[in-house]
Amino acid sequence: MDCLLMRHGIAVYAEEWAGAEEDRPLTKKGKVRARQAAAGLAALKCRPTHLFSSPFVRAYDTAKLVRDEVCPTLKVERCHELAVGASPKQVLSFLRSLPPTSTVICVGHEPLLGEVAGILLGVRPLPGLSFKKAGAALIHLPDGPKPGRGILRWWLQPRQLRALAGC
Repeated sequence: MDCLLMRHGIAVYAEEWAGAEEDRPLTKKGKVRARQAAAGLAALKCRPTHLFSSPFVRAYDTAKLVRDEVCPTLKVERCHELAVGASPKQVLSFLRSLPPTSTVICVGHEPLLGEVAGILLGVRPLPGLSFKKAGAALIHLPDGPKPGRGILRWWLQPRQLRALAGC
């Protein structure tokens, strides 16, 4: 299994948002940069079999941008295990339910994604192991999603993804 973890794009600041936290949207700049980062994923020839997103609007909208750039035929599936407040254990359990030959993109939030990556790579706890907004990492899981058994293929900042896309 290959697992690509991606953080949502730049969202409206929580202090500036009067609605429910789960409805906080991407900013205009966040949409542009997330689309550019997704174009970088396309340049890397990502070929996902599944595309999952936190049900929070900012993550779901980022996942739709990824779908449009990388895999237009895939459906974005909401995954509560990727929501704010979920645990890394829930994410690992969810990943174990997928076919071992899957190539999965999971769009979610910090600190959850950094914690999941740390567990898979066996470097937990490691301060600073976190995703910038619209940043992504690809972890190969030859034995499935087991702690410490992942192999890091790449970990890219959003600026690097945008550069790959020529943006």
